[in-house]
Amino acid sequence: MAMRLMLIVVVIIGIAGMGLLGVIALAPTPPSPASVAAAPPARISLLVAARAVQAGTLLKPEDLAAREMPADDLPVGAMRDAPEARVDMIGAMVRRTLAQGDVLRLDAVLRPGENGFLAAVLAPGMRAVTVGVDAVTGTAGLIWPGDRVDVILTQAFDENDIAPARRVAGEAVLTAARVIAVDRHLVQGMQPGAVGDSLRETNRTVTIEVTPEQATRVAVATRLGRLSLALRAAGTAVEESIAQRPVWGGDVSGAFTPAGSASAASAGSGARIRVFGGPGRVEEIQFR
Repeated sequence: MAMRLMLIVVVIIGIAGMGLLGVIALAPTPPSPASVAAAPPARISLLVAARAVQAGTLLKPEDLAAREMPADDLPVGAMRDAPEARVDMIGAMVRRTLAQGDVLRLDAVLRPGENGFLAAVLAPGMRAVTVGVDAVTGTAGLIWPGDRVDVILTQAFDENDIAPARRVAGEAVLTAARVIAVDRHLVQGMQPGAVGDSLRETNRTVTIEVTPEQATRVAVATRLGRLSLALRAAGTAVEESIAQRPVWGGDVSGAFTPAGSASAASAGSGARIRVFGGPGRVEEIQFR
């Protein structure tokens, strides 16, 4: 009796085990773990032309933009976008014409300080002269290479026999001269806090493109008085000239003579000289 009972228990356990194996075998295969998504390719921000730039142009901040590209597809010599790289490109000369969106490459530009930069920037037959400026005469650091400026000479005469209204004069020495360099750092006009902003305080020279005759005029003007630069608006015709006649102190201010006096009418008159023709013969001549 006991043997029969044990046999029945063994049979039941065997049947249960086989049933469990069958359930496991017939159960659906659990889904495989989701495959890890492939990481996107690395991308790098490159400097590109923000607009079409003609060959021979000196780059300005508004000519530069950024565009992301896959790291595996970078053009040879492409420049990465960074504040330091943008400062380095300001004032660089474009060797060949760039379309909007073209990647800036090292072989496509000639940067200031590189051999032959100044000679390559100058037009045939032109010369480069440097003018000393300060925060006022240099338009507060807002001049960039490629801008055009008028060069104005201001003189003061100390002779006592000259009418007060004629002791200060200003005149245009050059008109529409092209700026080709601002100091050596070329960072004039950077916004406060930007890379190179600290260098603005030390900018003291502006180099302009002139003809040989104009180079001589500038050299003489630097010995006569103070030179100031007047920035021309973008799009102003190069042929547009300004009056070459001197502007005297009396033309600007009427404070040199009392209002209504007889001499007020001649406040803007010229110098007076005395001609001695002999004993007791003195003649005074007034130039108008």
